[in-house]
Amino acid sequence: MNKGLIIVISGPSGTGKGTVIDLLKTRREFSFSVSHTTRYMRTGEVDGTSYHFVTREAFEQLIAEGKMVETTIYSDNYYGTSYAAIEDVIATGQDVLLDIEVEGGRNIRKKYPEAVEIYLLPPSMEELERRLRGRGTDPEEVIRKRLARAREELAELRDGKTVYDYYVVNHTVEQAASEIEEILNAENRSRARRMALPGQLLNGESIK
Repeated sequence: MNKGLIIVISGPSGTGKGTVIDLLKTRREFSFSVSHTTRYMRTGEVDGTSYHFVTREAFEQLIAEGKMVETTIYSDNYYGTSYAAIEDVIATGQDVLLDIEVEGGRNIRKKYPEAVEIYLLPPSMEELERRLRGRGTDPEEVIRKRLARAREELAELRDGKTVYDYYVVNHTVEQAASEIEEILNAENRSRARRMALPGQLLNGESIK
């Protein structure tokens, strides 16, 4: 049995990752990796579902104990993924989805080079700012920091300092989710994941 896919979705804050992922979860069977963070909980978020919201001290203790596969600091807050959130899922053959920042994506790639990494882009910087302001949850200083960080990430992608397997532009939630589904369907049919099939046929086995 193949291990499940490790799927990383990243993108600037305000791009709509959460909304796209919520739609994907209604269409495909996968486990959503719940990251740990030290940032404040936004209206409508649920501890243990949106994130594991922890103190800075608790997060640093997890790092010290070697329980985190990747960690990063974004807008002055820790974000990270535990080993258990990945290993326990893919061992069963189920896909696991991670909504993480670019630095976290780079760390995942180092430890899981087979991961499928997708970067979600806004249609324009103007639209990104409109979406950030439309949330009505962040103060002006935070919005400015998020826009500045988005430009930094895009520059890293342009210059090849950060590499993702796929870019998906989120014009609409429906369109973006459909494109990601197409990517995952293709990845599940890749040579790397189906190398055993010719041998099975030669052995007289039927392919399910």
